[in-house]
Amino acid sequence: MNSGVPSMHESPSGDSLAVCRRSPFGAGRKMLLAGLLTLGSLFGLVFAGSALAATATVGLGTAASFSVLGGSTVTNTGPTTMFGDLGLSPGSSVTGAPHVLGQTHVDDAVAIGAKNALTTSYNDAAGRPSNGSAGTDLSGQTFLPGVRTASSSLLLSSGAVTLDAQGDPNAVFIFQIGSTLITGSSTTVALINGAQACNVFWQVGSSATLGTGTRFVGTIMASGNITANTAATIHGRLLAQTEAVNMDTNTITTSNCASSVTGTGGGTETTTPAEATALAAATVLAETTASGTTVAPSVKPGATPPANARKTTGKRSHRRPPRHHGSRRTSKRRPLARPALPHRRGSFTG
Repeated sequence: MNSGVPSMHESPSGDSLAVCRRSPFGAGRKMLLAGLLTLGSLFGLVFAGSALAATATVGLGTAASFSVLGGSTVTNTGPTTMFGDLGLSPGSSVTGAPHVLGQTHVDDAVAIGAKNALTTSYNDAAGRPSNGSAGTDLSGQTFLPGVRTASSSLLLSSGAVTLDAQGDPNAVFIFQIGSTLITGSSTTVALINGAQACNVFWQVGSSATLGTGTRFVGTIMASGNITANTAATIHGRLLAQTEAVNMDTNTITTSNCASSVTGTGGGTETTTPAEATALAAATVLAETTASGTTVAPSVKPGATPPANARKTTGKRSHRRPPRHHGSRRTSKRRPLARPALPHRRGSFTG
């Protein structure tokens, strides 16, 4: 008599028991895979959000080729050199004869078109959502890419402000300034870790003033006037919507990259050898002018700065008068003759 059930005819209950006896690792693997897929999706969303959050650059349109663009007038004192174009509209007075390596457009169709493009760019920069405050004084601060806002005036009182691109050459820096931008003498805007001048923008609600010997970087778009004091150097642009641009012995080198006109793309900014030479000479001039040292006039673009740029006028000659060998005198003095002693009487034997 067989009391058991043949193995080939197991009951449904036996099947369920066999299923229950299976290792739970299969189900765990499925859960792990599902979790990994979920995490992957979350990371993808985070990176996509970061890409979307990256600040886009400001396209300047036809204003991109201009080093200086004024509204009412453009004035200059001393040997100013600009590597881009000079434009003025609706004014017609350019005084002081700055050295323009690009084209000059005074109240013509090109200048009018550039002013319209400037208005569009100014409004674009002013309308960007802010990533935080720029404070009231930039001195000693370091900024990462993004949009920084100053509700009223913004000052660079001393030293330097640093813009850190964190290795991204397309990183964009926009400063929205409610009223004035002022830099002190010998101050610097420094770029590190791949930051490029063509992606730095200063949108100024009224006027901008660059102090003596300031080394400035980026495109200034001012509603009012712009003044660059003695020996200030600008790697960028001075673009004024309605009022004057005033210069004094300045060097303005261009800051163009692929995104300068359209506002899309990126690309690496290039500096010509002539610009590099002029900027180096201008930097020396800025440093010495700010310190009160008199220097020679700046060199022409493309020329090599002189090894000694400082003036030597008024120096006394250190040449010695020629020696006359025939009348050379010995430096030793002869001993003085002793006074003759009186002869004693009777002592003479000669």
